[in-house]
Amino acid sequence: MGVVTALVRSSFLVDAEYARSARDHGLTEQQGQLLCVLMSQPYGMGELGAVLGLAKSSLTGLVDRCARNGLVHREPDPRDGRAARVALTARGAAVAEEFYAGTHRRIERLTSGLTEDERRTLAGLLGRVVLDNEVPIVFKEMDEGAAAPG
Repeated sequence: MGVVTALVRSSFLVDAEYARSARDHGLTEQQGQLLCVLMSQPYGMGELGAVLGLAKSSLTGLVDRCARNGLVHREPDPRDGRAARVALTARGAAVAEEFYAGTHRRIERLTSGLTEDERRTLAGLLGRVVLDNEVPIVFKEMDEGAAAPG
């Protein structure tokens, strides 16, 4: 299998597991992404739109739905009195942690047929592709502290 075919097919595989995990936690995939991004810190709407790749109207709807479900809330931005930041509620933080841990376990199982050396090699190569293409951090390392989207 060539690299392009392998990457595309593996993206479908990971997306399917991510979607199942979201459903198991009563979330949509986009809600899960939002919660994972907000695990590190609150963000302004402009920053969230850039990280999640969403237009303002789509992001507003996503944040509104999560707010109605008690997962996030808007708070004043201390640097700009006209702006608001989006932050996790206590319930949202708990759901985010459960969703994150469950999703991590599911996706980690996809590589269960690889040796530790193969897993390290795969992680190193994929990590280079991600970094070279400046993919925003929407899913942090399991053992990382607060990782800021970049």
